[in-house]
Amino acid sequence: MKYVNTITADQAAALVNDGDTIASCGCENVLVPDVLLRALGTRYTNTGSPRAITEIHPIIVGMGEGRGLENLAHPGMVAKAIGSGYSFLKTSRYTELLKNDAFAAHVVPMGTIFQMLRDCAAGRRRTYTRIGLGTFVDPSVEGGCLNAAAGRSLAERIEIEGETHLAYDTQPINVAFLRGTTADECGNISLEDEPVSLGVRAIAQATKASGGKVIVQVRRMTRKGSIHPRMVEVPGIFVDAVVVVPDQELAGGTLNPALTGATQLPAGDVGSVPLGVERIIASRASMEVRDGQTVNLGVGMPIEVPKILHERQGAPLATYFPEHGSVGGIPGERAIFGTNINPDAIIDSTSVFDCFQGGGLDITFLGCGQIDVAGNVNVSKFNGIVPGCGGFIDIVSRTPRVVFCGAFTAGGFDAGPENGRLVIRKEGRFIKFVPEVEQITFNAALSAQKGQQVTYVTERAVFHRRDDGLELAEIAPGVDLQRDVLDLIPFPMRVARDLVTMDAIHFN
Repeated sequence: MKYVNTITADQAAALVNDGDTIASCGCENVLVPDVLLRALGTRYTNTGSPRAITEIHPIIVGMGEGRGLENLAHPGMVAKAIGSGYSFLKTSRYTELLKNDAFAAHVVPMGTIFQMLRDCAAGRRRTYTRIGLGTFVDPSVEGGCLNAAAGRSLAERIEIEGETHLAYDTQPINVAFLRGTTADECGNISLEDEPVSLGVRAIAQATKASGGKVIVQVRRMTRKGSIHPRMVEVPGIFVDAVVVVPDQELAGGTLNPALTGATQLPAGDVGSVPLGVERIIASRASMEVRDGQTVNLGVGMPIEVPKILHERQGAPLATYFPEHGSVGGIPGERAIFGTNINPDAIIDSTSVFDCFQGGGLDITFLGCGQIDVAGNVNVSKFNGIVPGCGGFIDIVSRTPRVVFCGAFTAGGFDAGPENGRLVIRKEGRFIKFVPEVEQITFNAALSAQKGQQVTYVTERAVFHRRDDGLELAEIAPGVDLQRDVLDLIPFPMRVARDLVTMDAIHFN
């Protein structure tokens, strides 16, 4: 095998030309090639080049000042962006440019982007999928266009054997910026210090099939043949150059070895959920888990569900399976979402979405930004942020049980448990229940056609989706039904005849 080039980050940045398409890996601040992206942004600041690039990111890349895509937040640098999500932070400069139409911003479900990469790697011109029909990525709705600059949708509705599909043109890639742990002299890349792999091989193969260059940021170099073949995540035949960054940040810090499987954290050290609204919601949601199930957990409150069960020794044989590839164990903290403490296995994101789209989950717990009269849910655009859909649309596509978790109001909301009851001290400025969601990320009508069971859990009430809309099924002890629930919902709400009080265990 040929020897790989070792270059600097500045030399890597110089490989990107005006108008090129670049792809980068990462999930928020996990597996992000920050040094490469920072060098690219610095080059643009100093020289005005590369201009008008297209950037592709399967997952949100970087969260916080100077992280990930924030390095590309310069007017004129990006002409088009394609990703499953952008940022949850109102302070994001990249999001601010997006909202000001500085570039065309497109959202494509995470699993579909991975499918597009694999199709590109295989030389296929188009990707066909049923994921996203009836949601905001459907051309008959919004087409995944996050701003006016996006113009027309990347997707097209077509009929295949009597069924409607979405068709996307695959996107050739000129340069890929990836990250690993170790590179040998031939460019074989291992990820032993990384808790997830996030499709890096698929990105590399798609780039090489496009005639592009693959640059990998790594922590260290080793001699040829010293990485066990089973440990090679990206073979050297797909790598053009490596950039060595000895002080490359470890995801999870001191927790990192327990995320990668190098060590096992003692059972008592996996963390607990403090008293408060999040604990109430996670506690009630945890009652939906059955022992032995395969369980997916979305970002935010859902990741607290396993900690509650672990604390109470409930459902010990359940397997927690987030979308980024950790299988088993207990989910990591919000800052390292998608990783698991003490995982049983770690598989690549591309295989994860094959599983999800094939119905491999028993139940999923997801967040919610808005819920409307029909039971539709919006997590992709609300209250001035545009996080996109991530893997949300893929996850709900075939999962039989869907549980949405979120506070009833947001923005200054203050409440908590006292003596087995809920005490609301201050309502939030934003009510999650609205007549019509700002954007459809979850289509309740299509869900009903599939026969999915859908539950909406808040700290003060639990709702079920029925064939004709929402029904209030449970209410928290200490809450006034009319004042604290019905008066705050801007549409008629059906109340179950057998309305029950939520168990006091959730408020202790």
